Amino acid sequence: MKKTIVIVDDHLLIAKAIASIIEQFKGYIVLYETENGSRLIEKFRVKENIPDIVLLDISMPVMNGFETAVWIKQNCPAILVMALTMQGDDESLIKMIKAGATGYLNKNVHPTELEKALNGITDKGFYYPDWATSRVLHALANEASVSETNIKLTQRETEFLKYTCTELTYKEIGEKNVLQCPYR
Repeated sequence: MKKTIVIVDDHLLIAKAIASIIEQFKGYIVLYETENGSRLIEKFRVKENIPDIVLLDISMPVMNGFETAVWIKQNCPAILVMALTMQGDDESLIKMIKAGATGYLNKNVHPTELEKALNGITDKGFYYPDWATSRVLHALANEASVSETNIKLTQRETEFLKYTCTELTYKEIGEKNVLQCPYR
C-alpha cells in the first residue's frame, strides 16, 4: 500500500514540482498541496485528507512550519513530519526537531536524496542527513557546556538547594525561612 503525502509550501510552483518528483517514487502518492498550516488544518477536517507524511516548509504566511509541526504533533501524532525547506541554519533545524519534525531536508537536494529521506522516515520513523545530525550533536554539546557555566543562583536559591540535599521535608525547609517570600 502506498504511503500518502501532503506538501505544505506557500510557493505553488515548488509544491507542484515536488509532487511531480514524488509521484515517480515507488510506494508514495501525493494527496494534495496546500499553502500554509492553517489551510492544512482545514483540509484535515475531512478524514480522507489526513496523510501518512507531511512535507513542511518553514517560512510560510498565516501559519508557519514551526507552528504547524507543533499542531500536528499535538493533534495527529501518528503523522510523520519532514521539514523540506531552504533554511539550513542550526536554530531552524533544532526548533523543527523540538516542534516534532521527524526529518529535515533542504530543498536543494537531489531527488534521490528526497526518496531516501522518505524511505528513512517510513522505515525508521526519522531521517536526518549527516550534516543535520552533526549540527544537532554539536549544538547539544555546546548547550550543555553553556548551561553548566551560566547558572547563577541567588543566595536564597543556593541555601534552598543545600537543604534539599538533606533529609529535611519541604515543610521543614520552609520553617527555616528559606522558601518564604522575601517581599512579605
